[in-house]
Formats: sequence, structure tokens, C-alpha cells
Amino acid sequence: MSKTYDRAYFDKWYRDSAHAVGSAAALKRKVALAVAQAEYYLGRPLRNVLDVGCGEGAWRAPLRALRPGVDYRGLDASEYAVARYGRSRNIGLARFGQLEHLRFDTRFDLIVCSDVLHYLKPAELRAGLAGIAEMVEGVAFLEVFTSRDGVDGDLEGFHHRSPDWYLRCFADAGLLPCGSHCYLAPRLGRRIAALELASAPRPAATRTKG
Repeated sequence: MSKTYDRAYFDKWYRDSAHAVGSAAALKRKVALAVAQAEYYLGRPLRNVLDVGCGEGAWRAPLRALRPGVDYRGLDASEYAVARYGRSRNIGLARFGQLEHLRFDTRFDLIVCSDVLHYLKPAELRAGLAGIAEMVEGVAFLEVFTSRDGVDGDLEGFHHRSPDWYLRCFADAGLLPCGSHCYLAPRLGRRIAALELASAPRPAATRTKG
């Protein structure tokens, strides 16, 4: 059976103390980090956010607490989440891979994709990353866990891939790693100092066998 992201799923992994691995305080710190990174590199206050794989839109409230006027848009593949919160939290129905072709009338200062990529198959992951790289104006916060991390929580469908595997995918999409799950928009590359970037594999097209 395929995994179903229904109310029971969110109750178990986000609200049941026996299973939930996050906390409101940890989420608040994570949001503050992502906002600070985006505003630092943009050189101005955050205006809009696209939250991909947002679930019930958990990022929306702490984002609005920090930046009350921010325009928040969420996307998720859960029909339950969209039916329940789509109108009140501005969440639309879409799979990650649809970002390859899905576009809006603006780029986004911050694109968030938290705890999603390690559940995706390679083709869908790469397709969606291409869209993120095109739509991000400032920073993409791509929280992903790898084969080198001690992972708790929902392991159904989890892909144990190496850090280098993900870094190559991000580099191939043109995203520039600046640390702590944050990646700069390709268009910002010419404006940053060399040591602001974390080291990463070069895109596959430029790699040579040795």
C-alpha cells in the first residue's frame, strides 16, 4: 500500500508525543534561521515564501510571527491537508515533481522544503529542484537527511542516500550551498564571497572520470 498523508498521519508524527520528533521551539528556531539567511543575502526584508511539501502549513504561523506581512504560499500532495487548510492557510495541491513546470507570477525570496526530499525518487527530486532553482530569488531551505545521519521518526519510504548524492543534485540544479540546509539562488552567485559557500561536488556535466 502507498503511504497516505491523512489526518491520522499528521496526528501521529506531529502531535502524538510518543512519535513526534520535533517541537514548536525547534521549528521557531529553524524558521528564524531561514529568514535571517534569506534577508542577509537579499539585503532587504522578506516579502514572500513558497513552502513545498508543507503538510498542514506548520511554517506559516512562525513565519507570520517574525514577518507579519509576508506572503505565504504552501504546496502539498496531501488531499487531506489541502481540503482542511487550503483556504485558511493558502495551501495548494501539488507534488514536488510538478515544480518542473509549475510557475507563479513572481519569484520567491525564500523557498522551503523541509523533511521531504529523502522520501522522493530520483527523477521526481531532480525535476522539482529544477523548478526551485528557477523560482527562488534568495534562499532555498532544503532540509534533508542522509545515510550519515541518525534519523528518527517516519522511516517508511525513506531513502538512505549519501550527502554527496544530494549535493550533486543541488549543484546540477545550480543551487549554491551556504550551510545549515540553505542554498542560494543561482543568480546570487556573482555577489557572494568564495568562503560563504560550503564545498560541494561540481555539476555532473563538468566532472571527469579518474
